[in-house]
Amino acid sequence: MDDIATDRFDTDRFEASRARLASLAYRLLGSAADAEDAVQDAFLHWQAADRQRIEVPEAWLTKVTTNLCLDRLRSARARRERAAGAWLPEPLLDGDPMLGPADTFEQRESVSLAMLTLMERLTPVERAVFLLREAFSYSHAEIAEILDITRSASQQHLHRARRRVTTARRRGGEADAASARRIAEQFFAAATSGRTERLVELLTDDATAISDGAGLTEKLLHYDTAQRIAGVVRAGFKPTPAKRRLAGGTPAVHHALVNGGPALLFVLGDQVVGVVAFEIGNGRISTVRGIAAPARLARLTEAWRRGTGAPLIDHW
Repeated sequence: MDDIATDRFDTDRFEASRARLASLAYRLLGSAADAEDAVQDAFLHWQAADRQRIEVPEAWLTKVTTNLCLDRLRSARARRERAAGAWLPEPLLDGDPMLGPADTFEQRESVSLAMLTLMERLTPVERAVFLLREAFSYSHAEIAEILDITRSASQQHLHRARRRVTTARRRGGEADAASARRIAEQFFAAATSGRTERLVELLTDDATAISDGAGLTEKLLHYDTAQRIAGVVRAGFKPTPAKRRLAGGTPAVHHALVNGGPALLFVLGDQVVGVVAFEIGNGRISTVRGIAAPARLARLTEAWRRGTGAPLIDHW
């Protein structure tokens, strides 16, 4: 095989693993843009490596990609962003290949916005061990090889990660597509009714709401208590000329599944300008996440352009 054919063959081998590597990187980083950069860096490492000596390319690429992601999590920039309280996971439309395997509950849960947020409670190594074990079913021996730690250390990291995640997670079960749509429709109807009591009924007693303020604030906006959230949502969902100017027009409102959960999308033309995503607990909404910073919506918008359904309303 000549050099050109060899390079093409090796490139094809990498491309066969790209989707899996991207789904791993997204779970580790919580950002599609950063995940794409990490996978591209892994490709550069692959090109520079002595590939003749790599016995198991899939294992080698997993190791390189995982450690590139850990380097990003440990970087000064990542620490500043997360310490400043301005970090939210990047939402992805269901069906995006970056969401990766979804055969088990653990795999689906690992890309929920709730779990991606909980990952912030873990150290980078704990995060890697937890995801490699829970979402990708690697053995402790394989994880130890990927992370250059002992098998015992891998087991200890997993134990600590599970304890931290279990303490913080809210068990609410999974909503099927019909239930997800009904929840989104009920929330939108209540939010636009002008009556906070209808919203309060949809929220759990310990509900929380988080907003990135469309990227206009340095820190996330946090709200607690169902009554306070209902008041903020009622005011936020009331259309005004100022809000329409900020959005750039009069968006349509769609229902969608985002990271496996129900959501409302505000769409202007072919651009998603806002996402309101819901976390469900015991049949009610336990968390509301408002995401409107353009940088967090770029990939979701690209996926949205490939296929849209009928809106809940044409003009908000």
